[in-house]
Amino acid sequence: MRPRSLFHSRGTLAELFSGRANSFGLLRLLLATSVVVSHVYPLAWGHLDPLWKFSGEQTDLGKMAVIGFFVLSGFMITGSGRRSTIGRYSWHRALRILPGLWGSLLISTLVIIPLLYRWQHHTLEGFWSHPNGPKTYLTGTWNTSLTGGWDVSGVIAEGVRRGTNFDGSVNGALWSLKYEILCYIVVGLLAAGGVLLRARRFVPLAMVGLWILILNDWIDAPGWRGIPGDMGSGVNVPFLGSMSIHFIVHLGFVFLLGATFQLYRERVPVHDGLALLSALAFAATLCWGGVFVIGYPAFAYLLFWLAIRLPRLFQKIGRKRDYSYGIYIYGFTVEQALAMLGYAKHGKLVFLACALAGTVVLAALSWHLIEAPAMKLKDWTPGPVRRLKDRRRDGGSPESSNTPEPAAPAGQEPQPVRPPTVSA
Repeated sequence: MRPRSLFHSRGTLAELFSGRANSFGLLRLLLATSVVVSHVYPLAWGHLDPLWKFSGEQTDLGKMAVIGFFVLSGFMITGSGRRSTIGRYSWHRALRILPGLWGSLLISTLVIIPLLYRWQHHTLEGFWSHPNGPKTYLTGTWNTSLTGGWDVSGVIAEGVRRGTNFDGSVNGALWSLKYEILCYIVVGLLAAGGVLLRARRFVPLAMVGLWILILNDWIDAPGWRGIPGDMGSGVNVPFLGSMSIHFIVHLGFVFLLGATFQLYRERVPVHDGLALLSALAFAATLCWGGVFVIGYPAFAYLLFWLAIRLPRLFQKIGRKRDYSYGIYIYGFTVEQALAMLGYAKHGKLVFLACALAGTVVLAALSWHLIEAPAMKLKDWTPGPVRRLKDRRRDGGSPESSNTPEPAAPAGQEPQPVRPPTVSA
């Protein structure tokens, strides 16, 4: 048998990707950890991580990690939208995002921040009654809109005043969640309208449209390594609040890029040579410019290639215990607390080690006590809805509705009947 050449395709994404055998768990964990690593620099030392300068102020490690999250999310969420009814899809998405978020908000607002306030003032007097206190923060952030402000009772502002902190927010990492939810809503609408099944061509066309906007902004930028687009323009989205048009375009682009990989996975080659070219292209854009236009697609292909080509040993990571979301939503607050307590004086490595240790502990508690129990409810159906489905399945016969139906296998969601997919 002849060995495969470096420039020979090993198959397509549809042939080689398996929902039970991939390295997405490891990749998400690495991306979440990269966010924590990136935040060490601005939170404890007041400047962005080294990738910012290396890339000519195009991007940093944390932003590229967010890009990676949106690529993988676009792939997985679009697959969920194709398989599920709109009600089940919405329920699954809410269970995955909101319980963990609410837990982190309660822990940070009612435990971590009060302890820091007491450490600062040697009393809790004035904390609960502050105009921008816990109630204001919780009611303004529960839906990721962040309308309640970024600080709680002036705790972080006091840290900034004392020179220990360089960012004024309790948890600045939450900024990306509302863009994630917006993408979920878009996929839900596309699924409900039958686009994902019967008109899948719309998704890559929308992706190309956003890419053209980014390309046009890049051409108009003052330099090849400049940040394209107007970072200050915003739009108010119902429920989610004010959102940056820049990030809607950029994050929407990479999310739809992941969605396109999902919808056309039978046409995406898993090719070692293409992976090498993608790595070289991504590195070149970091050096000479064009991360947004060329680097993003190259980085996206690398992620899918790694998800398939990494050794099988790595495929077990995150399969049963996914701490990545917890690491993302707790890391920033833990680092703010460590900076306030003066841990920066011990150096970056000690600070990072302490930050990762504290973050992983909270992420593990979040997974085992909140996220995993919440996900066990994914197959729950309200009684009236269940009875209505039973009557429809039984043809509306009252007599037959009393006959028990065989249960679906444990953990397996009954699949809705869908019309056949029309190739685009």
